[in-house]
Amino acid sequence: MSLNLNDKKAVVAEVSAKVATAQTIVVAEYRGIQVGHLTQLRAKARAQGVYLRVLKNTLARRAVEGTAFASLGNEMTGPLIYAISDDAVAAAKVTFEFSKTNDKLVIKAGNYAGKSLDKAGVAALASIPSREVLLAQLLGVMLAPVSGFARGLAALSAKKVSELPPAPVAEVAEVAATEAAAE
Repeated sequence: MSLNLNDKKAVVAEVSAKVATAQTIVVAEYRGIQVGHLTQLRAKARAQGVYLRVLKNTLARRAVEGTAFASLGNEMTGPLIYAISDDAVAAAKVTFEFSKTNDKLVIKAGNYAGKSLDKAGVAALASIPSREVLLAQLLGVMLAPVSGFARGLAALSAKKVSELPPAPVAEVAEVAATEAAAE
């Protein structure tokens, strides 16, 4: 079904708005993928916050014209699906993970922050842990010295307590009696 001029302008405006805030775009050829598999890919993309859409290449070229992603224009040939994400690795991760299980999805190119990526570059970007995982790792590294210090103090305290001579039973009973009388 062909689009009229107003529909084309609306699509270009929608995609341009997504591209304006995007950090990563991944372009993949989807020739031969069954509709059910494509639906699964869209669900995974939606869950990761990735804008995934099949577009006419001319409309996609117009949407990226004048942006940091303009270099992708040369790769926009054939039946393509576009993955656009604000997160630096989400689009690459979703498409790469799906392409590992479905050989009909062929990653052609990508662009991260204005730098063109080939298939190997997209795979390398996809292997980077997510922002949340990186923050958790950083927090673990930052807390390691503090938790090690706390464990050392606890061990020293336990050692000092074990080195104290046991108190005689009579003294303990006398202390308990004086405390009871004081109340």
